[in-house]
Amino acid sequence: MENEKNIKLFLVDDDALFLKTLEIKFIENANIIVETFATGELCIANLDNNPDVIILDYHLNGIDKNAMNGIDTLDKIKAFNADIPVIMLSSQDKIEVAVNCMHHKAFDYVIKSETAFTRLQKIITTIFHYRKMEKTLNWYMERM
Repeated sequence: MENEKNIKLFLVDDDALFLKTLEIKFIENANIIVETFATGELCIANLDNNPDVIILDYHLNGIDKNAMNGIDTLDKIKAFNADIPVIMLSSQDKIEVAVNCMHHKAFDYVIKSETAFTRLQKIITTIFHYRKMEKTLNWYMERM
């Protein structure tokens, strides 16, 4: 992810320790501006800050049962701006959960594990390579 500059990343997770760990890893390993949120409601309230990517926990209502869950948050993000890539993150390794996230237009699904950070880095890199190719293609098509 060396070539990307000023990527704005939203991290949304109600597990404070996991959230802080991810934040530190991203800040140390990439040129990324990180904003963290403990609830989906806080994430939604800050979408005007124009995140480039959102990493969103599936079980956001694990601590506060009245909080919005990850799927509801994902739906509200997509209603706000369908082009924001959202990577769902969960300790659930059930295929049904991953498929449900993809039906709600998540870009990808990552299981919380020792390799989650590396996988997230690769997915974000893929997102920006894809966007760069899209821009090049659009530029080329406009000149035809």
